[in-house]
Amino acid sequence: MVAVAILAAGKGTRMKSSLPKVLHPVGGCSMVERVLNSVAGLTPSHQLIIVGFGQEKVQQALAHRQGLTFIEQAEQLGTGHAVQQVIPHLEGFDGDLLVLNGDVPLLRPETLAEMLRFHQENGNAATLLTAQFDDPSGYGRVFCDGDQVVTEIIEHRDCTPEQRQNPRINAGVYCFSWPALAQILPHLKADNDQQEYYLTDVVKDLSPVRAIDVADPQEIQGINNRKQLADAFAMLQHRIKDDWMMAGVTLIDPDSITIDTEVEIAPDVVIEPQTHLRGKTAIATGCRIGPGSLIEHSQIGANSTVAFSVISDSTVGENSRVGPYAHLRGNAVIGDKCRIGNFVEIKKATLGNGTNAAHLSYLGDATLGERVNVGAGTITANYDGYQKHHTHLGDRTKTGSNSVLVAPVTIGEDVTIAAGSVVTKDVQSDALVVARSPQKVIPGWRPKQQRPAAE
Repeated sequence: MVAVAILAAGKGTRMKSSLPKVLHPVGGCSMVERVLNSVAGLTPSHQLIIVGFGQEKVQQALAHRQGLTFIEQAEQLGTGHAVQQVIPHLEGFDGDLLVLNGDVPLLRPETLAEMLRFHQENGNAATLLTAQFDDPSGYGRVFCDGDQVVTEIIEHRDCTPEQRQNPRINAGVYCFSWPALAQILPHLKADNDQQEYYLTDVVKDLSPVRAIDVADPQEIQGINNRKQLADAFAMLQHRIKDDWMMAGVTLIDPDSITIDTEVEIAPDVVIEPQTHLRGKTAIATGCRIGPGSLIEHSQIGANSTVAFSVISDSTVGENSRVGPYAHLRGNAVIGDKCRIGNFVEIKKATLGNGTNAAHLSYLGDATLGERVNVGAGTITANYDGYQKHHTHLGDRTKTGSNSVLVAPVTIGEDVTIAAGSVVTKDVQSDALVVARSPQKVIPGWRPKQQRPAAE
């Protein structure tokens, strides 16, 4: 049985932000949520979040997650003090406690699973996650014997020149036998210059304590400022894009592409340069996405193409074409074999299979049947200044260029709307609609300024 405590109480002064540090996003979700995701596979019996600065914002941001217990650390007096706050919440618990930092978002689930396995198989009282750096300057050093038993932890400033040659550093990730830690934790003292309670001080009173090195030192990078936030994002992107390319996805110019963690991409998808995939987006096989496109929280069906376009919270069917310069938003639903072309905006509208809107149109709050053809410049006038109204076009209906459909209005099947028409009333099926003023021609007319003086 394992419990997890995540330290998330700090303000993060160097972030220079009113947002708690752990809520800053990396690759589509906040740092603290990324840490929670990394332990989900361990099925912890307790998920304890130690909060302080901006605790209301942290709780609100994580309200959608089940099984979290928020514990206030009113004063931030060090890592040991933070873990002391969990004592009342683990009364009677006899498993292991994993202690993580909410601002270390790149830890892989596999790393934590391996750390827990190592801890339990060796019967450790405590296990430290460590890393070996080429340049460990500034980090506390961890000294071990040949059996990986920790003999000493020394802060960098207290190391001798010889001790500073040790490349193994403390990553700040711990696994404790809770019954052993619970005996020592209440007696922790703040005997240091900072007058803080350090969790590392319990190590000397526990036995055995072992260290396990992380395979990729990038995983333990903490974030304290915007530069480190950007560095972490770059590391995460490199990891994500490598994984997708190995899974059969073609990324043309990966450095110009960004992909969030929750995105799903099928094999044989081609992602063109300057394309960004956000949130819970899914791209089916055979698609070509980009260049220059943004897709967020949307689903793109098999063998569809999207070029120089923005798609948000929408669905595109199979074998459809979107763009260039199209904008789909607000739960737009595009059927199979559709064409959404240049400078077309679709908002909260459903288009049936085989329907085309090739250029310069706005379709909002509308339902279009199958094989509808939307002429250039067609718009649904859906807003009366107070409310949005719906437009319905039946199967195989065609609108002429520069048509205006004033909602609410229902157009039947197999209707042809003449170019330049303003349609304000419902139209039955199998009809031609001409709703425009008769053309009037005045021969010989000129503006007054251009008329001969005799006139």
